[in-house]
Amino acid sequence: MSEHQTLKDHFREARIFRHRVLFIAAFMVLMFLVLFGQFYNLQVLHHSNYVTQSERNRIHVRPLPPTRGLIYDRNGQLLADNRPSYTLNIIKESVDDLEQSLDLVAELIEVSDLDREKFYRRLSQRRRPYESVPLRYRLSEEEIARIAVNEYRLPGVEVEAQLVRYYPLADLYSHSVGYVGRINERELTSFTEEEYQQYAGTYTIGKIGLERQYETQLLGEVGYQNVETNARGRVLRVVDQIDPKPGENLHLYLDSEVQKAGLAAMEGRRGAIVAIEVDTGGVVAMVSSPSYNPNLFVTGISHTDYNALTQSRDLPLFNRAIQGEYPPGSTVKPMIALGGLYYQVIDPSLSMYDRGYYQLEGEERRYRDWKRGGHGQVNMRTAIRESCDTYYYELAFRMGIDRLHTFGSFFGLGRPTGIDIPSERSGNWPSREWKRRARGLPWFPGDTLNVGIGQGDVLATPLQLAAMTATIANRGRWVTPRLVQEQPVEARPSALQDVPDGQWDFIIGAMEDVVHHPRGTAHRAGVGLQFRMAGKSGTAQVVGIAQDEKYDSDKLAERHRDHALFVGFAPADDPQIAVAVIVENGEGGSSEGAPVVRKVIEAYLHQQSLLAAASADVASSGGDDVRR
Repeated sequence: MSEHQTLKDHFREARIFRHRVLFIAAFMVLMFLVLFGQFYNLQVLHHSNYVTQSERNRIHVRPLPPTRGLIYDRNGQLLADNRPSYTLNIIKESVDDLEQSLDLVAELIEVSDLDREKFYRRLSQRRRPYESVPLRYRLSEEEIARIAVNEYRLPGVEVEAQLVRYYPLADLYSHSVGYVGRINERELTSFTEEEYQQYAGTYTIGKIGLERQYETQLLGEVGYQNVETNARGRVLRVVDQIDPKPGENLHLYLDSEVQKAGLAAMEGRRGAIVAIEVDTGGVVAMVSSPSYNPNLFVTGISHTDYNALTQSRDLPLFNRAIQGEYPPGSTVKPMIALGGLYYQVIDPSLSMYDRGYYQLEGEERRYRDWKRGGHGQVNMRTAIRESCDTYYYELAFRMGIDRLHTFGSFFGLGRPTGIDIPSERSGNWPSREWKRRARGLPWFPGDTLNVGIGQGDVLATPLQLAAMTATIANRGRWVTPRLVQEQPVEARPSALQDVPDGQWDFIIGAMEDVVHHPRGTAHRAGVGLQFRMAGKSGTAQVVGIAQDEKYDSDKLAERHRDHALFVGFAPADDPQIAVAVIVENGEGGSSEGAPVVRKVIEAYLHQQSLLAAASADVASSGGDDVRR
């Protein structure tokens, strides 16, 4: 061995080895502690959080839409129903290629370009994750079968049974009951967070009529269910569920038999009818003619059908009963005559001579009577019975516009009646202030004369005229018209309650003469009546006629002819129902309007007699039936 060869140091190598082993052991212990700490963090500290995230991968919340409340007429006839319908829905989050899935569906069933357009529009609206979006409604059994057979090829596509609104009587109540339609983008963006929660899983909302007015009550409360799904989004099981609360049902004063009688009496003509129960204010008939089928709007109306409705000259979508504003013509004369008695500006026995026209002192213009040559000697009773314009020119001049305006306001003219249906218009019962504000002009005496015969700037809806007539029948007691029975009766006090009974007797008696006196303007409508009816005819000009020109309907286009109006109530000695009717371009209020009012009243009284007979039968046999 060389003297320079270094001897191996076993002690040093052993020390280095021990140090290395200790370092590696310490490092492994440290790594184990870090790993243990991470496990502790995941399994203990954040256990619930990660469990929830894991559950969300397979557990989804699905809204359960409530069943919409039903609507019935006063006899239990169903006016708004819910019918099952099968809908093809798509859950976007469960679809790999949406466009490809739509193409595949289109190969199996009919999917129009409009269906796709509406689908993408709904898809862009605010919605919850995994909330289904409808593509097609009202699937047939064959279409359902095709989808079912190809289910394995259609992840995220499902057929769901839904209740869809249906109106059994179609166009009979389209303007009053209204309809529901798809929730559009404007409505959705206007929702509060609470409203958005309420409509989860619901695709329709009340658009017009009672469906809109009572949307909150009819809608109900949404429910929810937690469902377990597989990787393809298919529901495996329901974990738990909160049932939805169905909407409230509505029971109306509307009577389908009276409504049918009114619509039939219109014979397809343009116009409106409103019939009000005198005691309660319940509207038993509200007809606007022509009408339309509201079922077209429920799941989305086609462009063809919608254009046909909106472009029609007859305006079927227009609710003439509450939105049509017409000159009331002579239908306001009994009310104005009562005002003359109330303010003591005229004696009912005062007689004046009608030459066929009226002139203000110092003016050349002649305000003509509807009857050329005049009525001769007339007093208040004959002026109402024969609708003498000249008498009312003088009466209006004596009252003045200020008292005319105040008294007409007592009967609800010039303001909404407050009926429980949206979009009611207020008409116009003019005053000095109104003309100065609307036209920037002062009031003239000639304006007052026009108001005295319900012309000029005077406008009223058929509902307002029915409410006015009901107030006369009620001898000054104003009752707010209403459609839903659950709403309380609202009687409004007014100065009319100070009108003496004798004055009411006089006016109502004169209105009876209109129908039952041989010289009454509507005496033909009273022939054969089994009860006494009080009424007043009216004619409203559509186009102006020169002062010395005679009205000739043959020279006028049909839509330029006068409107025919009539208001009435019955029985005269115990009023139960008040009716107002307008037949657009019907010309004669007595010849065209009065027969319609008669048929409506007869239908109502017939229904009341049937109900009374049924109640008597139940009372006589009810005890035995109950025991059995």
